[in-house]
Amino acid sequence: MVWFKFIVCLVIILFAGTKLARYGDIIAEKTGLGRLWIGLVLLALITSMPELVNGVSSVALVKLPDLALGDLLGSCIFNLLILALLDVVHRRTPVLSNASLSHIMSAGAGILLIALAAGSILAGEGFSGLALGWVGIPSILIIILYLVAVRYMFRFERKRQSATPSGEPPQYGDVSMRTVWLKFAFASAAVIGAGIWLPFVGREIAEITGWGASFIGTLFLAVTTSMPELVVTVAALRLGAIDMAVADLVGSNMADIAIIALVDLFYTEGSLIASVSSTHITTAIVAIAMTLIVILALRFRQRHKTFVVISWYAVVLIMLYAFGAYALFNSAIGVG
Repeated sequence: MVWFKFIVCLVIILFAGTKLARYGDIIAEKTGLGRLWIGLVLLALITSMPELVNGVSSVALVKLPDLALGDLLGSCIFNLLILALLDVVHRRTPVLSNASLSHIMSAGAGILLIALAAGSILAGEGFSGLALGWVGIPSILIIILYLVAVRYMFRFERKRQSATPSGEPPQYGDVSMRTVWLKFAFASAAVIGAGIWLPFVGREIAEITGWGASFIGTLFLAVTTSMPELVVTVAALRLGAIDMAVADLVGSNMADIAIIALVDLFYTEGSLIASVSSTHITTAIVAIAMTLIVILALRFRQRHKTFVVISWYAVVLIMLYAFGAYALFNSAIGVG
């Protein structure tokens, strides 16, 4: 029965996630916001809901702050691993060679957010222990930095679009805006609902199979919480919306780190970051390294893939993820 529930969750996410990508593409065209902005904020926030719920349940129900932060940082490196998958799926050329250079800015913002979280863990009680009530000052700084970065990138993208107007005819001129928003809301609700349900089903499977809190169990849970990102970005890529796909993954990483502040609200025993193991610094470093590789790939574009079906940066991303997973296996915390 539990495997049936797992399959039902995946089918819902697959169907609704594919629709969500299409409706997001329509909204991007009709509102003039562009695929990059829709992916960076709107889709990223929707696909990050499972991490939020999993983080809140980890600190509020089972009082395990390490599990919450591990899932958020683990999801960051898994999202970047998805970029390697997109490169393989995009058979013609390196996928990042066709993406906007504007992603460099959002990737840089992601590095700043991750570095702030890692630096706070490294500083220990001296900085991480500072709190406003029970919410840590680092968490407050993280959410402020996230909002400032999102606002700045919104203004930058609007200026960029107005300076380079598109001469392409509208693809979705016959679609009603009201109808699109309604369908988008239904698809979002389905993705969020199934995405939230999936980790709980995954935990049930881990208990039944005996994986429990083992490395395999935590890796399995990390993959389940990132299923919405995987489905939505692959669907966006097949629509030809490369910028929306890449922006969703980079934006999800920014959102995952910003979620630390929201999870901290539910952890009433003190500052969340001050209560976690320093082992998470390893995951943060791997996430920063993987993001830097993405920036390099965006900046120095290649016309052809290095190894026929896969680009050099995708190989490096896979290797870095494997290293991060191995390091976390040795630390007994797990990936996500």
